[in-house]
Amino acid sequence: MAKQGPRKKLPKELAVINADNCTGCESCLEVCPVDCIVLMKIDRGVVKGTQQWCEIDLERCVGCEVCVHIPGKKSNPYDLKVCPWDAIEMVPTEQVAQVVAQIGGPPEYIHANWDRLVGTAQHLAELKAGA
Repeated sequence: MAKQGPRKKLPKELAVINADNCTGCESCLEVCPVDCIVLMKIDRGVVKGTQQWCEIDLERCVGCEVCVHIPGKKSNPYDLKVCPWDAIEMVPTEQVAQVVAQIGGPPEYIHANWDRLVGTAQHLAELKAGA
């Protein structure tokens, strides 16, 4: 389980998942060393089925980039991507609020969780800008 408590320092970049590209395959969940990625599901009824995607808890993300690519030897030019859909990007902490505001996903979910999603990102961006 990941450590809880206040951050010692803010990362230069944070991972953000574009929900519209994410299929919920959970590849990123398997590799995250701080368990900051969660699988989100919305049941849309019998006809439409269930929509799922992954979301990153920005408060816990340490910016390690392991969810984007598997680290290899520096001499190895081959970059092994974790997400087969290129749904994850590393964003400078100062810009994370703008990117999170455009992550996509089910409109009803975004509307209901706007303050948590964008508010957290804005708070981290302000901390980084003031540091």
